[in-house]
Order: sequence, then C-alpha cells, then structure tokens
Amino acid sequence: MSLPAERAENVAMLRDSAAAIVPPGGDLRRIRALRFKSPGFDRAVWQTMGEMGWLGLLAPEAAGGSGLGMAEYCALAETLGGGLAPEPFVPGIMAASLLPRPAVLAGDQIVLPAWQEQPDTLDCGPDTALRDGRVSGVKLFVPMAAGADAFLVCTAAGMALVDAHARGVTIDGAATQDGGHFGTVRFDAAPGEPVAGDPADAIEAATLATAAALLGLMERCFDLTLDYLRTRKQFGRAIGSFQALQHRAADLKLQIALSRASIEAAAATLDAGAPLPARRAAVSRAKARAADAALLVTRQSIQLHGGIGYTDEYDAGLYLRRAMVLANSFGSARLHRARFAALSPEADDD
Repeated sequence: MSLPAERAENVAMLRDSAAAIVPPGGDLRRIRALRFKSPGFDRAVWQTMGEMGWLGLLAPEAAGGSGLGMAEYCALAETLGGGLAPEPFVPGIMAASLLPRPAVLAGDQIVLPAWQEQPDTLDCGPDTALRDGRVSGVKLFVPMAAGADAFLVCTAAGMALVDAHARGVTIDGAATQDGGHFGTVRFDAAPGEPVAGDPADAIEAATLATAAALLGLMERCFDLTLDYLRTRKQFGRAIGSFQALQHRAADLKLQIALSRASIEAAAATLDAGAPLPARRAAVSRAKARAADAALLVTRQSIQLHGGIGYTDEYDAGLYLRRAMVLANSFGSARLHRARFAALSPEADDD
C-alpha cells in the first residue's frame, strides 16, 4: 500500500535509525544477555529511543512529540520486533502518547501503562478506584513492570500517574517464555496524580503495533530458516531443494504476506480517521492474523531446522518464545476474531 512521498521517507528513516538498536545481521547477544534478569531491558537503550523521538512518535508536535501516524509506528514496531528488542517500547509509546511530558518523551522517566484487570480483554477495567488522589486496585500483565519509574493507571474515574516506588504500590513479577516478565501491580491507596485523556485510542494503536512487532519477528525467523535451508545439506544437496520443504516454506511466506497486507490496511484505516467500528474491526483483523501467523511461522521454522532448532543456543527458538508472549498481548486471536465478527460489515455479509 503506497504512502505519500514524505511519509514513505519517514518510514525509511525510522527503519534505518533502528539499526542503533537492532544491529544488522541479527546479532542477538544483547537479547540473550538480558534474558531472565531484572529489569530485563537496558535503560540506556530506552533513553536512546527517547533521543531518537520514538517514544513521542504518536504525541502531537505541540506537546514535543513527532506527530506521526500508524504507518510510521508500525514500521518502527516491525523493525524492533524483528530484532527482539526487550524494551517495552509499545507500552512506552502508548504511555507517552497519553502523557507527553518532556521527561517521558526523552526516556528519562520510564512510564508504563497499567490498564488490564482481567485476562484477554481490551477493557481498561473499571474496578480500580481513584478517590481523593489515592489509587486502589490491581492491574495485571504489565510488561517489564520492574523497570518502571511510574505507572499510568486506568481507573473508573480516569487515568492517574502513580510513582512505582510510592507507598501502597506492590509489584509481583512472573517470568515469561522469552526471558522477560509480566508484573501484577497492586495499588493500596497509593498517591496518584490525575491525568486527563481517554486511553481507548491508545490501546487500539498499541494493539496494531503489537501485530506489527509479530510481523517483524516472524519475517526475521523465516529469513533465518531460508538461510538454513540453503546451506544445510543432505544426500549431497541443499535441503531447500527438496520439494516438500519448498511447499512448506511457500505456505509460510504466504502467511507473512497476508499479515503484512492486513497490518498495512489497518494502519491506513486508523490514519484516515475512519469511524470507530471500522478502526476496531481493522485492528482486530490484523492482530488475529498476525498472532496466528507468527505462531505458525515460528513453530514451523523450528521444525524445518530439525534437531538444532530445538536447542536454546540456536536463535530460532528466541523468535518462537517472543511470539508466544506477544500473541496474547493486547488481546488473543480468539478475542479479536470475535470482535471482528461483531464489528465488520464483511462478517455480516458472509
């Protein structure tokens, strides 16, 4: 899907600048070094993201952000997803779009959104209370919560900014498959600063960006697999010359292409300011397809690698592990299929 020249240039520049975080050639030594450690990501890299303007990508220019759109955001998320960047950049950009303060945009203060109260939902959760400047409630599945300086908390009375180290804040972390963690954050009358705004659109943007990150990682894993098929030999021939493996690879390539088309269409729908039902339907179609495709591509890639693919030392497994985490982030494929069916005129016509 073509973009105006200026926006296409923005996309190209974002992809090129991501080389500062995602080294050419797919070197994953930094990713391996941070796995299963606290906080699981590099604060210096986070500040680099702020210096490059990535955290403020969706924030308006008048507030110090870049004022860019979903096409640019998805391109950045795809590139960082392909590099398995452990920094929680999607939640970080979500928080910065809702709280575009200088310290947040610059990456000096790490603010992560705490919005989810139930598994597999896109609702902010009305059970967290904000009364007299105090926040009480429990938020689930906050990515890399141990590295946060503050949380942007969704409550029944609106959003509130809560210091992660304030009295009344407790963080319990649970390790995830990819070496990161999700935090369960409990607020017991913790002091909170009210923040104006509605997080609904930011959740939709974060959902689509997560789909784009899944696209990046499945494509990189597939490229790794193709390289293996070209170089691994059996019976004196590269195994990629075997017709059965070629057919499997072609099927995976098709899934990647369909995911890309769906994500690009959804980004265009959001950027065009389509009505809310159309925007949500497009996001759900993209996220459901990307989640299913990423799990299929990464699992099949492991099998196409044979025995070496099952070892932790081989990089293909890192992509599968990340796909398993991101597939359910901001709603599972099941949830999004159901939402698409409820919202889309296409579904009504079938």
